[in-house]
Amino acid sequence: SFAGTCGFRGTRRGAPFVAQTAARNAIQIVVDQGMQRAKVMIKGTGLGRDAALRAIRRSRILLSFIRNVTPMPHNGCRPPKKRRV
Repeated sequence: SFAGTCGFRGTRRGAPFVAQTAARNAIQIVVDQGMQRAKVMIKGTGLGRDAALRAIRRSRILLSFIRNVTPMPHNGCRPPKKRRV
């Protein structure tokens, strides 16, 4: 589930409420299929991540573990050349 399937368009898709709604929809789908336990891996930064995690914790699913899998650059890309005026 993601923001587009929940009916949100444009700039509103980055809001914490939208992340919470998408997490709630995903939880409802898996609970209807009979899932009781889950392992959660969260990727990304921002307020939406926290809101989604809060929605998952309030659900009826028992969490085995929660892991942050946000990619972190070890040195990153080469910066662009200096600007000459």
